[in-house]
Amino acid sequence: MADYIVRATAAQGQIRAFACATRDTVEKARQAHNTSPVVTAALGRLLTAGAMMGVMLKGEKDLLTLQVRGNGPVKGLTVTADSQGNVKGYANVPDVILPANEKGKLDVAGAVGTGFLNVIKDMGMKEPYIGQTRLQTSEIAEDLTYYFAFSEQVPSSVGLGVLMDRSNVVKCAGGFIVQLMPFAEDMVIDRLEENIRGLTSVTAVLEEGKTPEELLQIVLNGFDFEIVDILKAQFACNCNKGRIETALISIGKKELKEMIEEGKEIEVNCHFCNRNYAFSVDELKKLYNRASRA
Repeated sequence: MADYIVRATAAQGQIRAFACATRDTVEKARQAHNTSPVVTAALGRLLTAGAMMGVMLKGEKDLLTLQVRGNGPVKGLTVTADSQGNVKGYANVPDVILPANEKGKLDVAGAVGTGFLNVIKDMGMKEPYIGQTRLQTSEIAEDLTYYFAFSEQVPSSVGLGVLMDRSNVVKCAGGFIVQLMPFAEDMVIDRLEENIRGLTSVTAVLEEGKTPEELLQIVLNGFDFEIVDILKAQFACNCNKGRIETALISIGKKELKEMIEEGKEIEVNCHFCNRNYAFSVDELKKLYNRASRA
């Protein structure tokens, strides 16, 4: 089943909710970056959150970037998403190996360490919106829950999960975000909190083969809810050789001339999808000429 995101409302509009399945998305990222299990889990959680938060954006060209910067061995995670369910991301150090935590789970918090979460929304304004909060648990979901409450003043609950099989391939991945509107009644808040407390884990639900819709049924148990939209989710990078050429031209004629004088082919790597683009000396000369005419 292809990855997708469900957007819904519940309790007569007092709750808005998102849920998604992202197994293929996270597995594609794992393959692209050859991430270790703990980094796959950390990056997969952030990719899942990014996919859901991206579809919260209004404009077709709006972009969301999530940055986790910590003092743990992974150093940092970066995810970018658009409003159509496309998401991409990378870890600064993809091959971190750590022993399991005290619960016998992958030690995402240990890999990330303490630090900050940055949320950047580029909505076509002169300046992007930037929100920053300190990491609370470094488990990603709780940190985003805190971000929504502290930076956007929206009471929310975020659940994220990535489960690996014995061969370290992604078995299942997904999550949910539920948010209370300002006019939410106390009884709605209490029931929602009770539902979330009773949820074992996102991965336990997904491992049973349940869909995002069924995940929402658990989280929104006791509420009438309406599915507003279903969107495809996927790991997708929009890099191409033309974009890399533009980036090389932007570094300046001096740097291009130095590359040419070395007389060697260069290779440029895309951080997001780990694809390499090769440029011969002749191609660099053409770029130099274009830079000279600019």
